[in-house]
Amino acid sequence: MIRINLLPHREMKRAAKQREFYVFAGATAFLGVAIWFAVHGINSSRVENQMSRNSYLETEIATLDKQIEEIRKIKELTQALLGRKAVVETLQGNRAETVHVLDQMARQLPDGVYLKGIKQAGNSLSLSGYAQSNARVSTLMRNLDSSPWLELPALVEIKAAQQGTTRLSEFSLNLKTTREAPTAESPTPKLAAQRTKDKAL
Repeated sequence: MIRINLLPHREMKRAAKQREFYVFAGATAFLGVAIWFAVHGINSSRVENQMSRNSYLETEIATLDKQIEEIRKIKELTQALLGRKAVVETLQGNRAETVHVLDQMARQLPDGVYLKGIKQAGNSLSLSGYAQSNARVSTLMRNLDSSPWLELPALVEIKAAQQGTTRLSEFSLNLKTTREAPTAESPTPKLAAQRTKDKAL
C-alpha cells in the first residue's frame, strides 16, 4: 500500500492563504488610510472654505454696521437741520408780528383807556391797564376783535382802582394774534369779512 504525505502541501497552501490574507489586510488598511486622508482633506477644505466665507461675511457685516451708524448720524443731523429750518422759517414768517401788534394796539385803543403792560407767549397776548369806565373796556375788546391781526379777546378781570383822586377801572384780558399776515392778494378771513361788511354799509 502506497502512503502519500500531504503535510508539506497543506503547509504551502496554509502559507499561501496567510500571504493572501496579509495582502488583503494591507490593501484594506491602505485603502482605509487613503479614504481617511481623502475624507479629511475634503472636510478640511470645506472647513477652510466656510471659515473664509465667515470671515468675508464678518467683514461685510462690520462695513454695513459702519454704514448704518453713518446713516443714523446723517438722519440725526438732518432732523436737527430741519428743526433749525423750521425755527428760522417761523422767525421769518413772524418777524414783523410785533410791529403789527403794537401798531394795532395804538390804532384800536379807544380814548380813556391806558395800557400798563403787554405780555406775549407764542400767539397769546395778555393786556393789563386802566379805563375810565367799564364801557371803554368793552369798546377796546370790540376794537381788538375787529382787528385783522388780533382775535378772541377775553376779559380776565376788571375791578375798581384809585389813581390819585381819579376813580378808574383796572382790567386784564387775553387775546390771540393771527399768525398769517394779511396781504392785498390774500387777506385773512376776518379782514375779508370786515371788508364785506364795510361795503354793505
